Amino acid sequence: MATPHPFDPISAAEIKVSVDLLKASFPDVKLRFKLVDINEPVKKDVIPYIEAERRGQTLPARPARIAQVLFHRLDNGVFMKAYLDVTVGKVLVVKELPKEIQACEGPIDVDEMIHMEKLCLQHPAVQAEIEKMMLPPGYAVCNDPWIYGTDDENESRRLVQCYMYIMETDHPETNHYSLPCAFSPVFDAITFELVRMDYLPTGAGAETVPTKPWRVVKGVEYAHALHGMPVREDLKPYIVSQPEGPSFNTDGNLVRWQKWSFRVGFNSREGLVLYNVTYDGRNVFYRLSLSEMTVPYGDPRKPFHRKQAFDVGDVGLGVTANQLSLGCDCLGHIKYFDGYRCNSQGLPLHLENVICLHEVDAGLQHKHTNYRTGTATVVRNRQLVIQMICTVSNYEYIFAWYFDQAAGIEFEVRATGILSTMPIDEGVKVPWGTNVGPGVMAAYHQHLFSLRIDPAIDGFANTVTYEDSVALPKDPVLNPYGVGYGVQEKVLSTAGTAETNVGQHRVFKIRNDSVINAISGKPVAYKLQVVPSQMLLMSPDSFNSKRAAFASKPIWVTRHGEEELYAAGEFTNQSHADTGLSSWAYRDDKVENEDVVLWHSFGLTHNPRPEDFPVMPVEKIVVGLKPSGFFEKNPALDVPPSRQDINKSVLATNDARLAEPCCKPNH
Repeated sequence: MATPHPFDPISAAEIKVSVDLLKASFPDVKLRFKLVDINEPVKKDVIPYIEAERRGQTLPARPARIAQVLFHRLDNGVFMKAYLDVTVGKVLVVKELPKEIQACEGPIDVDEMIHMEKLCLQHPAVQAEIEKMMLPPGYAVCNDPWIYGTDDENESRRLVQCYMYIMETDHPETNHYSLPCAFSPVFDAITFELVRMDYLPTGAGAETVPTKPWRVVKGVEYAHALHGMPVREDLKPYIVSQPEGPSFNTDGNLVRWQKWSFRVGFNSREGLVLYNVTYDGRNVFYRLSLSEMTVPYGDPRKPFHRKQAFDVGDVGLGVTANQLSLGCDCLGHIKYFDGYRCNSQGLPLHLENVICLHEVDAGLQHKHTNYRTGTATVVRNRQLVIQMICTVSNYEYIFAWYFDQAAGIEFEVRATGILSTMPIDEGVKVPWGTNVGPGVMAAYHQHLFSLRIDPAIDGFANTVTYEDSVALPKDPVLNPYGVGYGVQEKVLSTAGTAETNVGQHRVFKIRNDSVINAISGKPVAYKLQVVPSQMLLMSPDSFNSKRAAFASKPIWVTRHGEEELYAAGEFTNQSHADTGLSSWAYRDDKVENEDVVLWHSFGLTHNPRPEDFPVMPVEKIVVGLKPSGFFEKNPALDVPPSRQDINKSVLATNDARLAEPCCKPNH
C-alpha cells in the first residue's frame, strides 16, 4: 500500500489498526465506537512538507499519521478520546472526557439512530398510541429520531425525541412527512427507557389533547410512481460531451486543473475538506471547509422549542454523505472519490462515490467587442466542480466548491429535500409556520452555516481587513460637484467579530503585507464575497443562541489554533453553550500578519411556501473568494477564445442555414 499523504483521508487499514489497538488496551471491556478519523497534522509540522512539494524540492520526513477515536466503555458508560500513531501502531493518549459531556454530548452514530427508531416502534406505550389512531388497513407508522436539543441546564441524560409519521402505502418513497402524528415519545438513549410521551399542539395555541382517531387525509407525494401526475414529454436529452476527456487530472487525492492544485480530504464530521490550494504554484489557501451549521425552528411551543439541529457536530456530514450515482447527481466526465468511516463496532465501512469532480460551462468568462471594427474577443468560463450531497433525515444539502480559470473560488450551498413538518387541525393557521398540505404545517426556520477559511495568501502570515465605499466630502476645488467617492479601510488587528454592511459595500479582504503588487502598489490579497444574511433570530438568552454563538455574527477572525476547527465547539449534541468561536474570538489574540483564520457565518431564513412541498426546489446561496490585487492583470487572458469549430453548437431552427462562426465581425 502506498504511503498516505499527510492530508489523505483515513483508510480501512488505519481504522482497523486504531480499533485493534484500543481493544487490546481494554481486553475485558466492550467498546462502542463513535468516530475514528485521522487527526489534523500539526500545521507547523506539515508546512515544510507541503512547501517542499510546491517548490519541487527534496521532501522532508512526513508528519506522523495520528488517528483520533471517540468511544464509550460499555462496562461503566464512560465516554473517552484516544490518539494513536497508526504508522507505528502505538497508543499515544487515552483520556476520559469531562463530566459535562459524558452522557449526552457525544455525536449520534447511525447504528444508534437505527436502534432508537426500532425501539420506539416496538415499545408498548407507542403501540398503544398507534392503536388509538385507528388507522385504515394497509397504513403504518414510522418515526424520525431527533436530536433532543436543550432547555434545561441540569439535564444530563442522553435523550432522543421521536417524531411520528403515518405511511399510507408500503413504498420506499412514500412521503410520511405529509402525515405527521400528534404524539412524540422521548427515550433515554443509554437505558432505552421511555422518559415520557409528549403530545403535540395541533391548534393555534400551545394546548394539547390525548391521541384520538386519525382524520384520514390523502398524503402529498413527491415520487413519480406515487404522485399521479403525467411526466412531461417535451424535455429533450441534454448530454454533456467532452470527446477528448476532462481537462483535470488526479493522482490519488491530488487534483490539478487549469493552474489550480489542491488535495481532497474527507472525514466523518465535515465530509469534504480542501487542503493546500495553490494557483500557478502560488499559495492561496491552506484549508477550506464547512465548519458547522445549525437549523433552529421558530415554533415556540413545546417540544418544538428544542428543535435545533447541528448537522455537522451532532451527526457529521461525512456520516450522512450520499453515495453518488453516475448520470444523476453529477453530469459529464466524472471522477469519484471514496471515503471510510467506522460503525459502532469499529468495523470500517467503505463509502463509495461520496465526492464527485467534474467540469461545467458557466457562461462567459469575459468578452469585449471593439465597436469601431465590430471585432469581438470571447472567452467562455470553464469551471471545475467538486461536490458532496448529504441527507440529514428530511433535508438534503448539496455542497460544492467551484474553481474558475480567473483564480476565483465559489462555495455553493443548495438546500432541498423535504420540510420537517408538524400536525395542524383543519382550518387553523399559525404565525410561525405555513400550511403546506391537508393537516400538515411546516414551521419557519433558519439554516445557518459557518465557512472556515484558513488562508495562505502567498504565505502563511496574513491580515484580514475590510473596506467601505464612502462619499468624499464636497470640496470647492477637489470635489465641487459632490460626485467623488473612495474607500475607508479598517485592519482587524485583534481577534474578534465584524458586521457586513451592504449600504457601504463593505468588502472583506485577506492580504499578505509582505508581498506588494507591482501595479497597484498594495499588498496582494483575496476578497471574500459575503452572503449578507439574517443572523440567528432566537433570543440571546435562549439555549438556541448560546449553543450557536457563531450564528450571531457574520464575520469572525481568530488566530490559528490546533484542533480549533468547529465553530460551535467539538461537542454539540445537547450542549448548553458554544465552546468554539465565542471563546476563541475573545482571547485578545493579535491577528495582524499572523497565522489567521477567517470564519463567515451565512444562511437562509426559510419561511416555507406551499411550493416547497412535498419536495423542495433547491434554494441556493454562494460565497465567493476572488483575487484582489493578487495578480498584475486578468489571470485568464491565456484561456483560449471560444470557437464554433471546437464548441460545435447547432441552430435550434428547422432551416438549412449554417451557424455563423463565433465572433464574426459585424458589417
